[in-house]
Amino acid sequence: MSKPIQAINRYKADLREMSFLLFEQFRLGELLGRGPFENWGEDEVRASLAECYRWAREVIGPLTASADATGCKLEAGGVKTPQGFKDAWTKLYEAGWKGIAVHPEYGGAGAPHVLQILVEEILSGANTAFTMYSGLTHGAAEVIEAFGTPEQKKFYCQPMYNGKWAGTMCLTEPHAGTDVGSNRTSAKKNADGTWSIQGTKIFISGGDQDLSENIIHLVLARVEGAPPGTKGLTLFIVPKTRVSADGAIQEPNDVSVGAIEHKMGINGSATCVLNYGENGKCIGEPVGGDSKLNQGMAQMFRMMNGARIMVGVQGLAVGSAAFLNALEYAKDRKQGSSIANFKDATAPRVPIIEHADIRRMLLDMKARVEGIRALAIKLCHHQDSLRSLGAGDDQKIAYHQGQVDLLVPLVKSYGSDQAFRVCELAIQTYGGAGYTRDYPVEQYCRDSKIFSIYEGTNHIQAMDLVSRKLSQAGGANFQSFIGDISKFVAENSAHPVLGASVKSLGSAHEALGGAAMKLLTWFHTGQVSMVPLNANRFLDMMAEVTVAWLLLDGARIAHEKLAKLDAAQPDHAFYSGKIQAALYYARNVLPGVDDKARLMLEEDRSPLDIEDAAFATV
Repeated sequence: MSKPIQAINRYKADLREMSFLLFEQFRLGELLGRGPFENWGEDEVRASLAECYRWAREVIGPLTASADATGCKLEAGGVKTPQGFKDAWTKLYEAGWKGIAVHPEYGGAGAPHVLQILVEEILSGANTAFTMYSGLTHGAAEVIEAFGTPEQKKFYCQPMYNGKWAGTMCLTEPHAGTDVGSNRTSAKKNADGTWSIQGTKIFISGGDQDLSENIIHLVLARVEGAPPGTKGLTLFIVPKTRVSADGAIQEPNDVSVGAIEHKMGINGSATCVLNYGENGKCIGEPVGGDSKLNQGMAQMFRMMNGARIMVGVQGLAVGSAAFLNALEYAKDRKQGSSIANFKDATAPRVPIIEHADIRRMLLDMKARVEGIRALAIKLCHHQDSLRSLGAGDDQKIAYHQGQVDLLVPLVKSYGSDQAFRVCELAIQTYGGAGYTRDYPVEQYCRDSKIFSIYEGTNHIQAMDLVSRKLSQAGGANFQSFIGDISKFVAENSAHPVLGASVKSLGSAHEALGGAAMKLLTWFHTGQVSMVPLNANRFLDMMAEVTVAWLLLDGARIAHEKLAKLDAAQPDHAFYSGKIQAALYYARNVLPGVDDKARLMLEEDRSPLDIEDAAFATV
């Protein structure tokens, strides 16, 4: 008989690190207290993070392991979520965490994005599967808020933002997969002006559940006579259950659950096959009304970009939780003697944190987690700067929006890829114990693998970066990015502690620029097949340069603060850790950028040149 799953919280977060990023490195205080954040000050931000952390540890953290063990079940045509999720859903919206950055017009608190992103990190780290339901709901509501008619905004947004109704994003179809332009779900105009929807969608996260009163599906479909490919797709609002004009729930809308997937991880999140219009009675309405037909992909990208950021944050959240749990275990677990006494069989056993390889793995995890968090906060700080700008600041608006566009694929891809690697290192830190379900890191590892796949695989993110984002605004956005790093290198190359690492950043930054020119050459000389072969490599290069820059910038601030502190003060160790993490990353990860640039210059074509039959003889 298997052991019962204990309802205990294993989630941990580093609020001091979050505070450093917000108020010391990115100086959020300069935006607080004035429009549109006039109701927010430093005290309110700190108190919100502390309270969210307490709430997550008490309410959803204890459900993580049990939800993983039981998963979701399909009963009587509907999904039954794990025990405790329904109550937690109600408490989530009562606490207001999902509406913290929502506009007050829809019942939100209007907080900065940087606070929202850290709240999402805490919620996702405490229980990734549970948080996915509300995350997708929030994204769907944002799409309707951005593109819906006034009537649609009034009708749908507030019930979705307050959790009365949930939401989904429905793109993928069985035959098409990532090739969204091949979608066959159809939309036919009825005599009464409504639209009939018919088709099947797969891999729909939160496609059904028993948490909310209704589910508002955003469904890509093709109207009769629409152009082929993605240009002919329209985004439809399709409720699971029809709703009267006064908001009352009516009859089912011919949306059925064909199956739920049995997955490697995030088992508490229902990933569904959804069938629309099997009986010819599924009704939807175009987002923005009939005048917005064939604009579905542009609208959906609004949700997809938000979802991609959130996937990177999911990776950060799970990776951070894995690292902090591994750190606690390493401090407590005694095994082996000190290396100084390795020949003495009678020497006392020491905590494994004293062993060099464990310390290497812990510092590697710390550097990657803190670097990804800085990357996510930088993106959101650009978003908040945009929100705070008034009309007429066209140059600043273009700069901040351009940096957001560049950083989205980095946050999604690097955050998700590194999450899996951090979780693997956490398991290795535990040793054999980490491979068991007695500790949380094996679940973190399983949960994290999906992050590099959904919301557009990481190769799609890389191709988006190299084929669209680098050339946006005639390349001005990338040049501004390169210029910001150049300025940092010029100002800090002589730093007494960080100088050598800053010079390494300068070298990597030049290699990145050269690699970007190589991509451009391939595009212009008919060697386009080399671009997808190297796109992921380039994205990793750009992410590693960015993370090194942000870590070194944080270390620069930490060095200034450290000089004013006595060694006995708690912040002395914190700032010292910031410096060591930056030095580790610059010395051990950043040099790989030059290596990757050299590999691009070699133009290896072996994956393209090998014959299909030559891969294996089976």
